Amino acid sequence: MRLFAAVLPPSAQLDELGREVDRLAHLPGADRLRWTARPGWHFTLAFMGEVDETLLPDLHARLGRAAHRTAPFPLRLHGGGHFGRGVLWTGAAGGLDEMRLLAERADAAARRAGVAMDEHRRYQAHLTVARSRTDAVDLRPFVTALTPFEGTRWQVADLTLIRSHLPGGGPPGRQPRYETIATWPLGGGAGAGG
Repeated sequence: MRLFAAVLPPSAQLDELGREVDRLAHLPGADRLRWTARPGWHFTLAFMGEVDETLLPDLHARLGRAAHRTAPFPLRLHGGGHFGRGVLWTGAAGGLDEMRLLAERADAAARRAGVAMDEHRRYQAHLTVARSRTDAVDLRPFVTALTPFEGTRWQVADLTLIRSHLPGGGPPGRQPRYETIATWPLGGGAGAGG
């Protein structure tokens, strides 16, 4: 199964971002972008790719420990940027050091559980809002429009393990479907799921 660890913004913050993205969708060239589906908006902490189900018990235990060792932290959606000519994103502000630490712990948990992870890179918090259908789209006007965006602060309280179901066939432009596999409270709080 295809898995990743993530932070999920609350619905009120996603609504704020949704209003901003609706505004961006009226800019010239917006029709040449593939806008990501709002139910899938998240901050990926550690992408694991295909994970053998036999590794899940150890992975769950290790991610639970990673969450327990990380205190809750404040975060808000903030500004925007792009990766190359293909990905438009909004960023985060607030407890970025804590978020990087949680990302590093989730990555280490997966590696120690035996998941074959890609090369480790420095974590950059981003939530993808659109992908270019072609390299001909200039993302700079969209980044400029996103730059002043400041979402409302919330307290990140959970680490979530998500399964990604890739679209198979069907109409072009179909997007992955995401399924929450388990959730662990940060800082050892009550209500561990899984």
